[in-house]
Amino acid sequence: MEAKGRRPENPCKRYVKVRADFELDGRIRPLLFREEDGPAYRIDRVLDVRQAASRKAGGQGIRYICEVEGSIAVLFHDEPYWFVEREEADG
Repeated sequence: MEAKGRRPENPCKRYVKVRADFELDGRIRPLLFREEDGPAYRIDRVLDVRQAASRKAGGQGIRYICEVEGSIAVLFHDEPYWFVEREEADG
């Protein structure tokens, strides 16, 4: 059983901090994300939002397919955490 307040470890997930707008209708629009001590990445455009499972990293939540600096990033909000799928697990 995981300790309360501690996120589960998974080498396929890169947990991130997210700055977002919360719309009046309840939608969340992420604006930027960053790892704990890493650089911030501004989300240029959200291309798709839907409930989905992360095939690479496991878990389920709201999937945001985002354009970030000319590349595509797959951002998940798996309450209460946010993560970006890693391309490949490290090591």
